[in-house]
Amino acid sequence: MKNTGLLFFPAFDWSLGDTHPEREERLLYTQEQLFEEGVMDLPQIKHYAPGLASLKDVQRTQGIFPTPESHDLDAHLIAAGSSLVLGEAWAKKEIHNGFALVRPPGHHSGATVLGNRGFCTLNNEAILINHLRTFHGIKKVAIVDTDVHHGDGTQDIFYHDPNVLFVSIHQDGRTLYPGSGFIYEKGGPNAWETTLDIPLPPGTGDEDLHHVLENWVLPRIYDFQPDLIINSAGQDNHFTDPLASMSVTARGYGRITELLNPDLAVLEGGYSIEGALPYVNLAIVLALAGEDYQGVIEPQKPRHPHSGSNAFRGFLKELKEQYRRAKPDWNIRSDSFLPAGKWVYIPHSVYYDTEGFQEGRKDWIRQCNHCGGTVLIESQHTVTGNTFALVRIPFAACEQCTQAGYDLWEHLIGRKTSVLLQDQQNNKVELWHLDKGVTHF
Repeated sequence: MKNTGLLFFPAFDWSLGDTHPEREERLLYTQEQLFEEGVMDLPQIKHYAPGLASLKDVQRTQGIFPTPESHDLDAHLIAAGSSLVLGEAWAKKEIHNGFALVRPPGHHSGATVLGNRGFCTLNNEAILINHLRTFHGIKKVAIVDTDVHHGDGTQDIFYHDPNVLFVSIHQDGRTLYPGSGFIYEKGGPNAWETTLDIPLPPGTGDEDLHHVLENWVLPRIYDFQPDLIINSAGQDNHFTDPLASMSVTARGYGRITELLNPDLAVLEGGYSIEGALPYVNLAIVLALAGEDYQGVIEPQKPRHPHSGSNAFRGFLKELKEQYRRAKPDWNIRSDSFLPAGKWVYIPHSVYYDTEGFQEGRKDWIRQCNHCGGTVLIESQHTVTGNTFALVRIPFAACEQCTQAGYDLWEHLIGRKTSVLLQDQQNNKVELWHLDKGVTHF
């Protein structure tokens, strides 16, 4: 029998406010529903206890600035650590698949972290993926984000990684936070076309979303041939969600899960606490466990029952053509402090909506024909003026990119408020801070 692992972490001690849509009841109603329906008594269901991620687990993937101690990370470390618990169970073949029902969510948290944005501080899926790559030899990973909001943080972390395929299916960013996830966002100079953003019109329902999966996403995953498929299982595409405008049903989510057949799923958004989440989560769990989910029917009826229109088919055909036509337009810079090689320069900013400030970013990527390339991120908190840097040496880095990373690390120490070295190739993480010196994780 193929076992399905489940793990609940409601984060009782973490709150953005008693009436905030991201609150502990998101999981409590689901737990109650699963127990009432007898799902937890199914012989193939294995229940796991939460775990705790280490700061090295986190900083292998994300730069927490100015230091991890400057943030309240307790609940976030348990949410990330709980994902690692199921990841370990999957890697050791204790389970065939698993679903980490955890909060806080994580997919808006990117490569650099200066605060909370989109309810997210740590990126649970990204931390999980790099843990499995480090300790279990996973080479290629596909992430499919089915949250209604673009998974901009996850995309940011893996945008330059040729061995991670990131797919985000979401409501068009022109109509919804975070205002990104457009068809021309296709990956960095060493990872072109390993990012696939599919922005959909408000009102998209089951049949149209399943059509997208069957006719675009699944063929792309098949071509990529990943060792691991992760579902960022956001549930705010549901027709009752208060923060979005889509029309997917609980059974529609069951079918999404059945089609994707993910190895691991991690809960993201979804804020219709009573009208959707218990039913959507039930359908997802039943689909993972190989059980019939067709009897899962929520009490309300969809706002927009129409689906499967010829107009949507035409829209999707044009969207695919736009993706095909989008070409890279790299800005090559050769600033004096950069090591030898061609470096692509990508400036942008990140808005932290929870705390209301901007992060200014300058991203530099070393073009390389042999690996994912060294990545340098220069960051500035636009309110405090503090400056930070992240230097990433990728998994399977070539000798030249490894040396470039260490040259940058030595050059930047003393020139920023703090500097993080992520040597993913050798599982080495070091943080220099102007008041604390170097910390080895």
